[in-house]
Amino acid sequence: MSTSRRTLLGAALGTTAAAAAGLPAGTAHAASWQLKWSPSASADGLGAFETVEDDRADSHPAGRPHIRTSGDNWRFTMHTVDRDTSTDRQRQEVTGLRTGGSSYLKWQEGQTWRVTYSMYIPSSLKATTTFTHIMQMKQPGNGTSPIVVQSLRRVNGVQTVELRLAVADVLVGRTDLEPLQNRWIDVDFQIKVGNGSAGSVRWILKNGATTVVDASRTGVDTFLADRVRPKWGIYRSLGDTSGSLQDCYLLLTNLRGYQLV
Repeated sequence: MSTSRRTLLGAALGTTAAAAAGLPAGTAHAASWQLKWSPSASADGLGAFETVEDDRADSHPAGRPHIRTSGDNWRFTMHTVDRDTSTDRQRQEVTGLRTGGSSYLKWQEGQTWRVTYSMYIPSSLKATTTFTHIMQMKQPGNGTSPIVVQSLRRVNGVQTVELRLAVADVLVGRTDLEPLQNRWIDVDFQIKVGNGSAGSVRWILKNGATTVVDASRTGVDTFLADRVRPKWGIYRSLGDTSGSLQDCYLLLTNLRGYQLV
């Protein structure tokens, strides 16, 4: 399969910071998005991330590396034989935004952050009846619940991609997956890290010049404890009943991280 890398969506960066963050205009009129993280797959490799979870259960050594770079892209490969430490699921993920050496960005309560990137979902990476997450926002540490998930989910038999507040099980937005497969699409995700009702999220998907989804939620809980850390890759349950699990991959490129300051 031949794929071409789509350049990073920049149009949304021209909007006001307040609108982009889902905030009332008067509360953030002087703030702006400042670039804090701009790794290159070809130059930084897997060093762009805080941690790399490549077959952490050592279930399929012959398949390594499951997470690698391919030109300007980060590639996540999943085989049907791969297993996580909990054997009812599969996981090949990276976490965090490393800025060099032992330094990485920490998303703290009260802060507003944004990540933009392009992703390529092939037709082999299908939506499932259980969970298939391709981005998560989590508190670091084993056994912690996800706060926000971007997932491929079958709804009444239809493949969709959605964003959901996981703890409260609140759907932020959803659209059909199949028109977005086998092409580069652009993601713009924004989060105000807030406890109780102090948080907000915004999720934008673009297919070329077309905005497919622009959905937001305010007055929501986006904080558990410590900090929020992004995860990307493929994390899916083996409990799917639609026959959708097969060898697959996910490509990401042009990852950028911004803070509203």
